[in-house]
Amino acid sequence: MVALLDSSSKRLRYTRNNQIMPDPLNTWNDADPASRAAAFADFAEIHEVYDGVAKGNARTFLDVEPNRSVKPQFGHADYYAFRPGEQVPTQQKRIIKMCMDAYDKVGIVRNIIDLMGDFGCQGVNLVHENKSVEKFYQQWFKKVDGKERSERYLNNLYRTGNVFIYKSYANISPKISRYLKTLANDIVVEIPDLEKGLMPWRYNFLNPLAIDQKDGDVNLFLGRKNYELTASTFFDNFKDGSIPMKVIETLPPEVKRAIKDKKEKVQLDPEKLCVCYYKKDDWQSWAHPMVYAILDDIVMLEKMKLADLAALDGAISNIRLWTLGDFDHKVLPTRAGINKLRNILASNTGGGTMELVWGPELKFTESNSQVYKFLGSEKYQAVLNSIFAGLGVPPTLTGMAIGGGFTNNFISLKTLMERLQYGRDQLTKFWAKEVEEVRRAMGFRKPAHVVYDQMSLSDEAAEKNLLIQLADRDIISHETILERFKEVPTVERLRLQRENTARDKDKMSPKAGPFHQPESDDIHQKDMEKMDRQGEINERMAVQKEKMKPKPAAPQGGRPKNSKDGNKRKKRVDTPKSKPGTAELVPWVMNTYDALENIAQGYLHVAGKKNRRQLTKAQVQELTDIKFRVLATIPLMSKVDDTAIHKALSSNIPLPQELSVDISEAGISLENTPMDVYESAIIGLYVNHCIECYAE
Repeated sequence: MVALLDSSSKRLRYTRNNQIMPDPLNTWNDADPASRAAAFADFAEIHEVYDGVAKGNARTFLDVEPNRSVKPQFGHADYYAFRPGEQVPTQQKRIIKMCMDAYDKVGIVRNIIDLMGDFGCQGVNLVHENKSVEKFYQQWFKKVDGKERSERYLNNLYRTGNVFIYKSYANISPKISRYLKTLANDIVVEIPDLEKGLMPWRYNFLNPLAIDQKDGDVNLFLGRKNYELTASTFFDNFKDGSIPMKVIETLPPEVKRAIKDKKEKVQLDPEKLCVCYYKKDDWQSWAHPMVYAILDDIVMLEKMKLADLAALDGAISNIRLWTLGDFDHKVLPTRAGINKLRNILASNTGGGTMELVWGPELKFTESNSQVYKFLGSEKYQAVLNSIFAGLGVPPTLTGMAIGGGFTNNFISLKTLMERLQYGRDQLTKFWAKEVEEVRRAMGFRKPAHVVYDQMSLSDEAAEKNLLIQLADRDIISHETILERFKEVPTVERLRLQRENTARDKDKMSPKAGPFHQPESDDIHQKDMEKMDRQGEINERMAVQKEKMKPKPAAPQGGRPKNSKDGNKRKKRVDTPKSKPGTAELVPWVMNTYDALENIAQGYLHVAGKKNRRQLTKAQVQELTDIKFRVLATIPLMSKVDDTAIHKALSSNIPLPQELSVDISEAGISLENTPMDVYESAIIGLYVNHCIECYAE
């Protein structure tokens, strides 16, 4: 390139290969008005080329009217035209593939689907009305690994939306029969001779991407399960075409025939194939996975992560500009000055402060990165909320809830519970069909029932307590209670009958509690004797009460009617009665026994107990004997206070022998009698003893 001086404009022109190149910039000299006018004249001619640049494949509307244009559209098609890898597919197989990739790569999706699968199949088990048959079903369920298969079923249901299960059967040979009967603890059910003695023995989940419909959409109208398994991936493992015999022996018969005929697709037996969809419409060949609705949000989340990754690469980048010289003051650096400054900066290895002495012609400028304003969690919040909402997880469970009330949280929790319950319903239908096949193969009369643990995110204690109270008031039935507790009513009724039979045969201890008193022949006989004895005591007390009533005066003689006293009456002198009546004796005994409660407080203090519940049976018996002995020591109808109680307690007078004999004959003891009933019986015997003593 050669620089020439243009004599007309007094400007430099650059030539390459003898051709004058256009000058990209115009300059002028303040001392030359002609060059200044020429530069501004060239600048006035370029304003017509100022314009925007339109991008995309859509139509443009430029110059619709003179000097007026319309901004072109920019939609999803324009955006994804240059980003095909980010576009959500429309073909169903590709949709399933993208949802499966999201489960494998996005931690949020994987954790939530795994949690829903584990929570949905929690406590899955089989129960039956017959105990021995129930053990057989549970051992079969354990042999086929039912709990793990249930978790995989729900995982595939929520992840792919299309569950394909291929079953393998086992012939019920006498050896297998004896094996299962041994596991079932000597089951007593006889196995009949059936023409088709096959039992489901293994369940394999197939990849829906490797399954094709043989007849296309015709199966939708005919309701057939006509599917083929693509075996190309299997044959790709053996490039030379020779498959080992040990591998062929493990394959199902239909796969062996396909290998023999060298077919790339294997026809699946409809009898062994179980197909389940996640909320599929009748006109759809495949169901959309649950993750399909949030694929756009997942793509957005991944792009945000890439943006943060790119921003982190430039977070530590920093530019320092050292300017040597000054054009305003016409100071230009020389090669020696620039090299000297470079050597000084290169000699500083960092890690400390460098002291640099220089003149005013040196300037230093440093760029400041603002990437910290972009990096942060605020921009993720909207996308994460959309992902959680699409998966059915409420914000209250993720810790990202902002605002909202009780109603919104309740609806969100209800949505999650209904989605989990839908998975359980589909799983129950699947196992119900398998249990029916086992029932037919074994010849059982009734099938087993599938049960789960209680699945509730509400206050379970309050809810169950309310249900029990409603049952106690006969508002709802006991069958409803069992159903709400996820139990089978028919099975529970038979279990209760078995327990009652075992108690009748003394194979189980009697039921005891606040609503049940242990019942046996001995206890019942003692209760009857106690009731008879109490009746006799009441009769004797009634007879004594009748005897104590004053006799009416004779009608003859006496004071005439309406007559006045002739002499002054004598002053009445109160004299104590020689013996108390029943009406006075019973209240005094009750009040005195209540006043002896101070003895109980002192006994608890000495024994180091806080309340009576902490006392043993022996200590309760000892305390009751002390109180009853003090009661028998205090004189009848006397004033009872702390001094009288202390005097009677310190006298150590034993219980009267007659009263001890009455107690032993009555058979009253704390071993077989509640505390309140025991005290009432003791007080009644004491009152009866006092009445008999005064009667003599």
